[in-house]
Amino acid sequence: MRLHLSEHDRYDGMPLYKAVANLCQALGIAGITVFRGAEGYGESAELRQRRILTHDQPIVVTIVDRAENIKRLMPEVEKMIDTGMIAISDVEIIRIEGSKVAELEA
Repeated sequence: MRLHLSEHDRYDGMPLYKAVANLCQALGIAGITVFRGAEGYGESAELRQRRILTHDQPIVVTIVDRAENIKRLMPEVEKMIDTGMIAISDVEIIRIEGSKVAELEA
């Protein structure tokens, strides 16, 4: 699952990406990474980028877990997002632990 958000997006007074990370941790989701984009735009076609006085960069939250856990997470995340985009795709996960490589089903 990938969430495409704005740096200004909030939920319960905190940055939305942090609220999503907290939710994922509470639900025992396998992994989450938050990326801050240099610039980008969405359906508004308004270019979002870092400026000297204002900060409204794009944020991408990547969440990886089994399909059933993503389905469990999805309705909770939808409640939190006012404006944004959610992309869900099947992935092949290859976990590397030392010298062992284990392929997991997603």
